[in-house]
Amino acid sequence: MGEDKALKPFLGRPLIQRVVERLAPIASEMIVTTNQPAEYGFLNLRLAADLKLGRGALGGLYTAIASATYPFVAVAACDMPFASKNFFESASRLMVKEEADVVIAKTEEGYEPMHALYRRETCLPAIEAAIEADQWKVIAWFPQVKVRILMPDELKVFDPPGLCFWNLNTPEEFIQAEEKAKQVTH
Repeated sequence: MGEDKALKPFLGRPLIQRVVERLAPIASEMIVTTNQPAEYGFLNLRLAADLKLGRGALGGLYTAIASATYPFVAVAACDMPFASKNFFESASRLMVKEEADVVIAKTEEGYEPMHALYRRETCLPAIEAAIEADQWKVIAWFPQVKVRILMPDELKVFDPPGLCFWNLNTPEEFIQAEEKAKQVTH
């Protein structure tokens, strides 16, 4: 993209601001993981720098979960303009009912770890062990915890429009998503 996607304007304001506003109604705390805190001060949220430097997405996930103070941690990437509070509310109920440690969707593209719900107490040590074992895959630690996978047919209930996992990677996708956002009011 040539620029920070989180700060790129989306319908007239930074994309990350849209994600924050979509999830704020259900969040007891909101944390932004970033190694450029000066860029995100306008959000007036707690900012957390990587606790495991140079560990990519797995390190970012670790930072998010380690920085949280509540037992359930909803993680949403900053480039997902349709991040879904309905998904997280439903995932939370499912996590309690089935005593899961992770509630995650599996779409045609694979697992969606950057829009999933994690149980802090069990996931944090599992992720830390994966990092210490020099594993890089974001889901490398899944065998150590109870994972509840939401398959495509179930996702229709959790996310009827099927948009919550759409992450924007190109200028064209930004344009398409802005058009879709003008039509969808969820």
